Amino acid sequence: MSLFENTLAQIKRASDIMSLDKDIATILSNPMRKVEVNIPVRMDDGTLRIFTGFRVQHNNACGPFKGGIRYHQQVDFGEVMALSVWMTIKCSVVGIPLGGGKGGIIVNPKELSEGELERLTRRYIRMIAPIIGPTTDVPAPDVNTTPKIMSWIADEYSKFVGHDAKGVVTGKPLENGGSKGRDKATAMGGTYVLNEYATEKGLNPAETKIIVQGFGNAGSIMIELLTAAGYKLVGTSDSQGGVYSADGLDFAALTACKAEKGTVHAFEGGKAITNEELLVQDCDILILAALENQLTSGNADQVKATLVLELANGPTMPEADEILSKKGIPIIPDILANAGGVTVSWFEMLQNADNKYWETDEVNAKLKDIMVKSWNDVKGNKEKYNCTFREAAFITAIGRVEKAIKENWKI
Repeated sequence: MSLFENTLAQIKRASDIMSLDKDIATILSNPMRKVEVNIPVRMDDGTLRIFTGFRVQHNNACGPFKGGIRYHQQVDFGEVMALSVWMTIKCSVVGIPLGGGKGGIIVNPKELSEGELERLTRRYIRMIAPIIGPTTDVPAPDVNTTPKIMSWIADEYSKFVGHDAKGVVTGKPLENGGSKGRDKATAMGGTYVLNEYATEKGLNPAETKIIVQGFGNAGSIMIELLTAAGYKLVGTSDSQGGVYSADGLDFAALTACKAEKGTVHAFEGGKAITNEELLVQDCDILILAALENQLTSGNADQVKATLVLELANGPTMPEADEILSKKGIPIIPDILANAGGVTVSWFEMLQNADNKYWETDEVNAKLKDIMVKSWNDVKGNKEKYNCTFREAAFITAIGRVEKAIKENWKI
């Protein structure tokens, strides 16, 4: 099953449970606009290369399209479509007035010089500029895209329209219109939700073992936040492999190892294991903060955690969902758990529009309010429909989008 088929299956399950109007389900299953561009870039050696880029605008019934741009050699149209749908759902589940979009370029950015990467970015933005804008479609960082790349986007788009328009993109550096707290927002939002769950279940952090797959921005910050709160980290990983120790892993030492050797897989304070092995090690909470399709029908029955939290997009396949559900292992889904990122991106849009900055404490307080309310909304629908957290999150979001479509589109 492809990622987009997975997404459609999720919509169908929620639609069936809530008896959704079939016309609304059809609208949600079909992105409003799909754009593919061939991007010519002059390389440093004088040769010309053509890169393929995408931008998908799924639905804007609730507000402007919103979603990141990823640079990865395995990006394809189906993946970008799926991610655009999830952005619609994600924005709606936390109740912010935005729709869903997503973009990507098929490229391994590690193989490009900074100059080549900048030329690629600027040309891509020139080619999609007619369909994006501060009140139309606002991109953001995603896999392998950075605040510096967001600055290039803001600058190039501003040149295209002939005036300052830094609000066209979020995730910018603070000195160029970014928001305080944005760098930690995804992990912070996930932490707020996890704290609500832990409090309700009476979990003692000091007695709770966590594994975090992924030591990138979201994963490493999640580890930092949770270990500071007393949780015991027993395993983590990056693209090169993982490390596990039932006695616990020191975050500061892991960070130093990553900086020095380029991977936590080389950490000597635990047993070196593969990413696949990491997922089935003994722990209480398994946090997925890497890429899509990590839990499948082939490994879900071996998961030993009592809770799975998805900080990455789409890390659990539908078959794995069913297996974990039958085992009584709840999943706090991506569309809720990682919505802190887009929520603070919305805060950045508001600050850009008012030409002001909010202090970090204000950003975090507003984020906590939204994440806690969203958790309670989803939990309420879980109890109402006797369904999973994922199904309840989709039901919560789809209900809001349905109302917006009927009121704003007069359908």
